Order: sequence, then structure tokens, then C-alpha cells
Amino acid sequence: MDKKAIYNLSYGVFMVSTKAGEVANGYITNTCIQVAGNPVRIAISVLNSNYTCDLIKESGIFAVSILDNDCTFETIKHFGFQSGRDVDKFGNITPPTDCNDVPYLGWQSCAVISGKVVEQHDLGTHTLFIAEVVDAKVLSDKEPITYAKYQNEIKPKNNAASAKEDGKKIVGWRCKICNYVYEGSKLPEDYACPLCGHGADDFEPIYES
Repeated sequence: MDKKAIYNLSYGVFMVSTKAGEVANGYITNTCIQVAGNPVRIAISVLNSNYTCDLIKESGIFAVSILDNDCTFETIKHFGFQSGRDVDKFGNITPPTDCNDVPYLGWQSCAVISGKVVEQHDLGTHTLFIAEVVDAKVLSDKEPITYAKYQNEIKPKNNAASAKEDGKKIVGWRCKICNYVYEGSKLPEDYACPLCGHGADDFEPIYES
């Protein structure tokens, strides 16, 4: 199977956030779709090892910030390339909050959708959350970013196969999205993470100690 074929599916890029008690967190995803019109319902698929997944299961609410074409890699990196278990992603910013008191991106986003979970399904690596839309706001008239534009124009190119650090030997590769570890000195250029599906550009080398 050529997993690159899956990359031709059309997606947007979103920051999904939630709040459980006093703890808020958010992550970057390309998986959010409308699944019903009356009542309006949306679905998101969240990696089970993701901290946000645990918080959504606890709170039953989330907000989807639809990122626009002005979104920078730094914003995506902040919310998508580090875990909320290790850092407070909203700690140094003052974001607006929705009707459920969930923080969302009031910048670099063209709209925000607030949802209340009505169903959840364990899909193995991910949990599918189906939510009724309880509020939605247009934030700007800018075009939403596509996943293809993120991959081709925004995300820095990483020459993963030739990365070196002071002559140390590469012994493996770690997915920066879900922390899956590929064992081996050379990562195939067409490799896709078996857990989250991200490609070789989202892996970083692990050097011998």
C-alpha cells in the first residue's frame, strides 16, 4: 500500500482546545468535519496518547479554531509539536474564551466552532468525538488554510535522512507528533508513522549517547 496516496485527501488545519476544571490544552489537527445538519454536529479524531484526548473525555467540550492563511509555523509548532503534559500552552498568552470557557485562537484563525460531545468511539489509535455545535463565530474574512498548503509552503523542510550532530551515530527516529520511535539509522523518505500517520518530515533523529 502506498500511504502517500492518503495525503491527497483534502483537509483543513485546526487548533482543537478544551478545558477540564482549571486545566486547558490544545493541539493541531487536520481532522474535523461536519457530520450532520440538524442538529449541526461535527466530528474530530484525536490520538489516544494526546493529552487533549484525556481532557476532552473528562470535560465533554472542545473548541475548533479554523486556522487561516496567515497562520505561521511558530503557532502550529507551539500547539502541535509539544505536549501539554510538559508545558502550559496557554500560560504566556491571553486567548479569548468561548461560551464553555474554552480558550481558542483569536488570531490567525478565521472562525471558531464550539462543541459539546454527544458520542465517542475508540478507533484503536484514536478516539472519534462527535459533538453538537453549541456556538460558532466568524473571526475574519481570510481563507482557511489547507493541509496541502501547510505541508508544501509552511512547514520547514527537514532533511531527515541526512541529519547529523557532531558526528554522532543515529540509532533511531522519534515522531515529533506522537513520540513513536523508529529503530534504525536511516529513515525511509516515504515512511509514515504507524500511530499518527505523519511522514518522515515530522521525525527527529535519536543519537547514540
